[in-house]
Amino acid sequence: MTTFTELLSYEDALASFDPVMGLEVHVELGTKTKMFCGCSTELGAEPNSQTCPTCLGLPGSLPVVNAIGIESAIKIGLALNCEIAEWCRFARKNYFYPDMPKNFQTSQYDEPIAFNGYLDVQLEDGEIFRVEIERAHMEEDTGKSLHVGGATGRIHGASHSLLDYNRAGIPLIEIVTKPIEGAGERAPEVAKAYVAELREVIKALGVSEARMDKGQMRCDVNLSLRPTPESEFGTRSETKNVNSLRSVERAARFEIQRHAAVLSSGGTIVQETRHFHEEDGSTTAGRIKDNAEDYRYFPEPDLVPVAPARDWVEELRGGLPEMPRVRRNRLREDWGVGEHDMQSILNAGAVDSIVATIEAGADSTAARKWWMGELARNANEQGVVVDELPITPAQVARVAALVAAGELNDKLARQVLEGVLAGEGTPDEVVEKRGLKVVSDEGALGAAVDEAIAGNAAIADKIRGGKIAAVGALVGAVMKTTRGQADAARVKELILERLGVSE
Repeated sequence: MTTFTELLSYEDALASFDPVMGLEVHVELGTKTKMFCGCSTELGAEPNSQTCPTCLGLPGSLPVVNAIGIESAIKIGLALNCEIAEWCRFARKNYFYPDMPKNFQTSQYDEPIAFNGYLDVQLEDGEIFRVEIERAHMEEDTGKSLHVGGATGRIHGASHSLLDYNRAGIPLIEIVTKPIEGAGERAPEVAKAYVAELREVIKALGVSEARMDKGQMRCDVNLSLRPTPESEFGTRSETKNVNSLRSVERAARFEIQRHAAVLSSGGTIVQETRHFHEEDGSTTAGRIKDNAEDYRYFPEPDLVPVAPARDWVEELRGGLPEMPRVRRNRLREDWGVGEHDMQSILNAGAVDSIVATIEAGADSTAARKWWMGELARNANEQGVVVDELPITPAQVARVAALVAAGELNDKLARQVLEGVLAGEGTPDEVVEKRGLKVVSDEGALGAAVDEAIAGNAAIADKIRGGKIAAVGALVGAVMKTTRGQADAARVKELILERLGVSE
């Protein structure tokens, strides 16, 4: 069970202390093979089936660096406005952990491939906050431990542990910020916005899917407090492996309140790792955090230094895609939407889906309407983002085309989307199977209108007397008779014609 910690209110914490953050984001690269061997990186394989002597750290095995991994690291560095090293090398980071088969991690320390960059992020009110990047360096992932028999899934209380080394050696890029100062009460919001923008950059580069829910991107939130912005940095905590944007924000906020409570009561902050708990947004102690010198870094003797040619670096720079913030501003102007609406689209993860729907033939208004309406609601109910729904932009564009052609109204269109999501086929197949086309036969509509007028004589008299608003009741009666399959606008026209009234 989660151990609850006494907290100071957020307002009181910020009244007494100035927060300083550091964010370390690990990104799993989407390469086909591991960073230093030829083993597959495909997810879902049987445990320990994607291993070899090199990624298992067996004596006599030798690593060979993944060229695509190097290229991806350079692309990330360029996109983050970093300097790209003319010469860098790998290092051994020595520490024992059961899921690290070599007892050291091949990483980079004081000679990273990219350094001294920045990323501008936009907060919800439109303010731009610059987060400075210390470095982006290459390394390998560890294996995965599965603790069995306990109530929490952690080692404490477990009867035994299982180890899967399929993930050992997966290429990682770790992106480390410089201390983030000056955010004040907005520090948690800045943390969330930074990770969100970084995820969009990574996805735009095509080097990783950056799915936080699948562990392809995860964030360590370092946080400390100091009495004033002029004071020295306080002792930090490091909340490890936070795997959603909301959780990054919650972890930063919780740690601000926890640190403030400890310091206000005269206590001392312990430099340690922390575990984040999704169920209540709290953190609990992990292990005492080592300093860099405790890892006994030294150059990796089995790998040659990496010296990217300058013309290759410039070629990669010239091939970078349009960056997400620039693209969003362009799309926002093209679509004619405000900052708030664009932020909502971004939060829903719907930008690419809307763009693809427009490319499939829908207009921007219709594309936004369906992705941010019915489909966003459905995704929210399922706890997924919209682009994970079992429907394609082309199918959404087809629904929009049927509405534009008058073959569906909005109510019927929602039923068609429901059918597609349920696996009943394409939009046209769902329309056919469910019999959902708009009733366009004038004779059938006229009969339904006459029936509605005859059955609601008092309302008809009100309309004849000039109370045009009452026509809604008759339109509703016709829609009920036709099971919602009539064109409401045409029904209204017919009713007023029959009653000899004009608007």
